[in-house]
Amino acid sequence: MPELEQALAEVAAEMAERTDRGDVATYIPQLGKVDPKKFGIAAVTNDGGVLMAGDAEQAFSIQSISKVFTLTLALGNVGDALWQRVGREPSGNPFNSIVQLEHENGIPRNPFINAGAIVISDILLAGHQPREAIGEILRFIQFLADDETIIIDREVAASERATGYRNFALANYMKSFGNLHHAPELALGVYFHHCAIAMSCRQLALAGRFLANGGKNPATGHSVVSAERARRIGAMMLTCGHYDGSGDFAFR
Repeated sequence: MPELEQALAEVAAEMAERTDRGDVATYIPQLGKVDPKKFGIAAVTNDGGVLMAGDAEQAFSIQSISKVFTLTLALGNVGDALWQRVGREPSGNPFNSIVQLEHENGIPRNPFINAGAIVISDILLAGHQPREAIGEILRFIQFLADDETIIIDREVAASERATGYRNFALANYMKSFGNLHHAPELALGVYFHHCAIAMSCRQLALAGRFLANGGKNPATGHSVVSAERARRIGAMMLTCGHYDGSGDFAFR
């Protein structure tokens, strides 16, 4: 534990001094307002330890990280039938690309690219109004993190909706192939809102700990998913979670 704590502190100290840290996202205007100097890191161990460094308590909209949680929830709702509507292969293209959808009859390559996550949102809409589906996602994440203070950043959600032209195109295109069962604007409403959930690094580490513990919450022993499903979600994160950079990430 002391070694891990020291490692996190060293990473945070190094990042504080670096200037080549890229740029904040501007394709969603509200994200462009984030302070680029912020950096946080957190780790949760299976024996209950919580280690943090930097701005680990600073909340931010989790954006595509939310796709891991919506995939988990959707698999719990419909099981392996989900894979009839979303693939399990790396895309090799940017996260918001529309190129492959035409060649593959509106079936997204995986649940982490935007098109795939929109289909997952559509699955979570089944039998619900958008507000109910959004609430189910938020409560699930609050449950995983054991933290009811987690909220949706409404300004980010509104900013995403106002500028989400590519996502509207993806949703309408998939609807034309019959791979959205609800109106595109309803599925997108769910999608925009779960991407706008605001969490800190600490809260995210707590919410994701079940994946590092065979599908169980180590603090309570509660089984969130089976060990097999946890392994498969982890495999999807490795092979597809970094979009067209997934291969390079896995190689490292």
